[in-house]
Amino acid sequence: MKYLPLDPAIFVQNRKRFISRMEKNSIAIFNSNDELPSNGDATHTFKQNSDLYWLCGIDQEDTMVILFPDNPDPRFREVLVLVRPNELKEKWDGRRLRAEEGKRISGMKTVMWLDTLESVLQTWIHLADNIYLNTNENDRKASQVPVRDYRYIETMRQRYPLHPYKRSARIMKELRAVKTSQEVVVMQQAIDITHNTFLRLLKFIKPGVMEYEIEAEIYHSFLSQRATRPAYNSIVASGDRARTLHYIENNQACKDGELILMDFGAEYGGYCADLTRTIPVNGKFTKRQKEVYNGCLHLHNYAKSILKPGITIAAYTDKVGAEATRVFVKLGLLTKQDLKNEDKDNLAYRKYLYHGISHHLGIDVHDLGSRTEPVTAGMVFTIEPGIYIEEEQMGIRIENNVWLTKTGNKDLMANIPITVEEIESIMKKK
Repeated sequence: MKYLPLDPAIFVQNRKRFISRMEKNSIAIFNSNDELPSNGDATHTFKQNSDLYWLCGIDQEDTMVILFPDNPDPRFREVLVLVRPNELKEKWDGRRLRAEEGKRISGMKTVMWLDTLESVLQTWIHLADNIYLNTNENDRKASQVPVRDYRYIETMRQRYPLHPYKRSARIMKELRAVKTSQEVVVMQQAIDITHNTFLRLLKFIKPGVMEYEIEAEIYHSFLSQRATRPAYNSIVASGDRARTLHYIENNQACKDGELILMDFGAEYGGYCADLTRTIPVNGKFTKRQKEVYNGCLHLHNYAKSILKPGITIAAYTDKVGAEATRVFVKLGLLTKQDLKNEDKDNLAYRKYLYHGISHHLGIDVHDLGSRTEPVTAGMVFTIEPGIYIEEEQMGIRIENNVWLTKTGNKDLMANIPITVEEIESIMKKK
């Protein structure tokens, strides 16, 4: 890992939270992700299962976490399972964790090797009344690949067909949505890395620079600050390409007079940042660009003012949509006639703002959390309204990350330049 060791109290606390939600005399088993093949004899870069990482902080393949809080033997109430270090494999693929290292990272006192687990696991299963197994229940999940969690479920059901099985994911969805203060400390580190990177870009960008050169600066800045990797594929979209929400080709020149939308974030210690800024390629907004940008910034600040515990995402989106309608009328994008004739199932403002305003953020960029229940204190959300104008070949989005408090929210990106004046001032000094 590139990042500095995290406080194991993060994972100790997370396990306590999960155990408190388990039914009595139950065992919960979590698996790491697969090492996925790419082509030939190569594999994709390993990315740990988010739920397992949340419980133990171990970023290594063939890892398991077993929680059995009512185990008669207190040594085995929390067990970290690691792959046994192999001299030959380490010569090719690098060093694997030793038991003491696993204990330090996770805060777990008992470590077992994977090749010794099977015999003792059977005993624990026979003692347990229920078995919690894990699946991916993220609402945005689209993949049908039969990953390890699903294969493991089939194996367990064949071996232990009479046990009642429980869904760990249902608990995880509620717990991971609410961040502890220790988790937010790590998220803030990812955000600070992203902040420094944005300042670097403000001094780097000029007419004629290629989008991929900007992406290279992002990656360089992240790695030089100990980030694990970009939290997602960076979007670097100049001119009309900014209207494509997930534009990742990043292969065109940035021209004088254009705006450039950049959506990027660092991953640090397993946690993600997610920033979007839209800036003028030449360092100076035109009158119209400034007008639309300030309209978007107004929507951003309005959304931040109403995203508080108790509101639902649906109600929040409706309120921001109503405010967007007023802003778009002022900007000359919508007329009274447009509003009079609008389809109630496809409101007029959606022509210029066609995505959601916020999503959960954490170990995953689109993190776990309900989109139907009222939001609660402790959740971390993005706030990212946009204005996309086809006839003006312009796309603007402004995104910060906020941590909900009991009475409102704390902007974790409050120090990152966001106003027209701040952006122009820094770009002028380059």
